[in-house]
Amino acid sequence: MYIRFVVNAFDEDSGRRLGLFHAARELCERHSVSVDEEFQLLAIRDWFNEHLEKPDSFSNSKKPNAKGVAISWFKDNAIQHIAKMYEMTRILEAHDINVEVLKTARPGYIVYEDNHQVTAEPYAETKT
Repeated sequence: MYIRFVVNAFDEDSGRRLGLFHAARELCERHSVSVDEEFQLLAIRDWFNEHLEKPDSFSNSKKPNAKGVAISWFKDNAIQHIAKMYEMTRILEAHDINVEVLKTARPGYIVYEDNHQVTAEPYAETKT
């Protein structure tokens, strides 16, 4: 099973809903969070920078300038990563940002994979 956390805003390139990191960055840039909340969000971001590989591909295409339409999903065994996402969810929801947790066994055409996540170009029926 794969898990994705999304908000109700859309990425212009992929047409898919944005993840929590985009929403958190926007809240911080608008100064819509307290100093403590901003510190927590930045600490969570830093934790992910240390504990999650950055995918090297967001496209199934072999063309050098192919549009990156793959989206990231956590593997269900990434317990610590998912717990950190729920920490971020609590802060976002305290600011009236609705977070939805999506689950699927079929995230799409996998273009990157590591121990904690995959990036995949979604199938037509994959809820994103």
